[in-house]
Amino acid sequence: MTRIAPVEPPYEPAVEEQLRSMMPEGVPPIALFRTFARNLPLAQAMHPWGRHELSRALSVGLRAREIVIVRTCARCGCEYEWGVHVAFFAQRAGLDAEQVKSLTHGRPDDPCWASAGDRLLIGLVDELHETSDVSDASWERVRTEFDEVQLLDLLLLCGWYHAISFTARAARVTLEDGAPTFDSVR
Repeated sequence: MTRIAPVEPPYEPAVEEQLRSMMPEGVPPIALFRTFARNLPLAQAMHPWGRHELSRALSVGLRAREIVIVRTCARCGCEYEWGVHVAFFAQRAGLDAEQVKSLTHGRPDDPCWASAGDRLLIGLVDELHETSDVSDASWERVRTEFDEVQLLDLLLLCGWYHAISFTARAARVTLEDGAPTFDSVR
C-alpha cells in the first residue's frame, strides 16, 4: 500500500508546470514524480540533476547508463524504478531479454555479457552496493574501460539511483500500469 500518495489531477498550476517539465511532451507524469510533487521545492531541486543523469551531457552512453540504473535498482529491490527503466529504455539501450534477466537476477560473468565494459559496470554497481566503496583492484579494472570523467558520472549515477530506489521503495510507490516485474523477467 502506498505510504505517500502521489498528487492527482487537477494539479495546482505550479505542480502542473513542474510535472510537465519532468516528462516528455504528451506523456502523463509517472507516479514517482507525482509523489515527489508532494514536496514541490524538493521536486524542483531534484529536476536539474535528474535531467542531467538522463541527458546526452552524461559522459557515458545510453547503454552504460541503463546497465548501471537497472542493476542498481534491482540490487536495491526497487521494482518500481527498475520497471520504469526496463519499459522505457532497455530496448533503446540495446539490452536484450537475457541481459535484462541477468541485470535483475544474475551476475557480471553471465554468458550474455560479451563486452568487458558491460561486465565491469555490473561489477562496479555490485561492489558499490555491497561495500559503499570500490577496491583498488576493481578501480584498476574499470580504469581500463572508463576515464575519470566517466567514472565520476558512473559513481554519482549509481548513488543517485540508490536514493531514488530508497525513496520509491519506502514510499511504496505503486508500479506503473504495464510495467514489467522482477518475476516477469526470471
